[in-house]
Amino acid sequence: MTSDTATGKESPGTDRSPLVATDNPVPVPPFFGVKRLEQVPLKAILPYINRNTLYKFQWGFKPQGRSVDEYREYSRRELDPILHRLVLESDANKVLQPTALYGYFSCQSDRNALLVYGAPDSNEIVGRFELPRQKTERRLCIADFFRSVESGERDVLGLMLVTIGQHAADYARELFAADEYQNYLYWHGLNAEGAEGLAEFVHKRIRVELGFGNEDAREIDELIKQHYRGSRYSFGYPACPNLADQKQLLALLGAERIGIALSDEDQLHPEQSTSAIVVLHPQAKYFSV
Repeated sequence: MTSDTATGKESPGTDRSPLVATDNPVPVPPFFGVKRLEQVPLKAILPYINRNTLYKFQWGFKPQGRSVDEYREYSRRELDPILHRLVLESDANKVLQPTALYGYFSCQSDRNALLVYGAPDSNEIVGRFELPRQKTERRLCIADFFRSVESGERDVLGLMLVTIGQHAADYARELFAADEYQNYLYWHGLNAEGAEGLAEFVHKRIRVELGFGNEDAREIDELIKQHYRGSRYSFGYPACPNLADQKQLLALLGAERIGIALSDEDQLHPEQSTSAIVVLHPQAKYFSV
């Protein structure tokens, strides 16, 4: 670590963490640029929705003394039918309208920064993400998971942006205004977990396209524990905290094509939308700084 003379505090510096391998094979993407996934069927996202979070925390159905097996049976009998009713209603009335943009970009790291190039054979820098480094002994930074400028090699960065659309939020608000609080709770929860499920769906697609989808855990409960290669880091979380950097991501992906914009407070609109940097290095996992 180095010393910050302005504050007198130790700084984590910019030296790459020695714990991150630099000889991992660089994935070969099927294309460079951006693809649009239009109106993804909700039924396709359903396997990627975390029902444990949906039922217990979004909908408020706690175990209340039930064992794990008893709660699983209770969920299957009482809660799964509610979810499937909402899915059918959404399909019929186009309540959730899942749409996504994702793509692959040529990149390199420059100490704590991630440089994004306009094309694999171009030196034009079209994006630069400044990322924090851990103050712990591991000293990890997202930039460490990419080939450095000094290496002379290019790496591959995945970017993604997903939304379930504005209509889903409007529909939930209409239920609330009509005093249909139970239905509002159901839809609000499904909207939140549907957006996260869509992000998992797109991330899975990326891993399959790059040839290592077969390394994934089979069950969603294991997938959400990062039992797959690489990681997706959403803006606002410790390893990727700068919400304003979403401006670059939205520009690179052409977010206006699916109706996503950034507010003055750097929040995505529609509300149930998610952006992420997709890191493909096999050692990349979530960490705090």
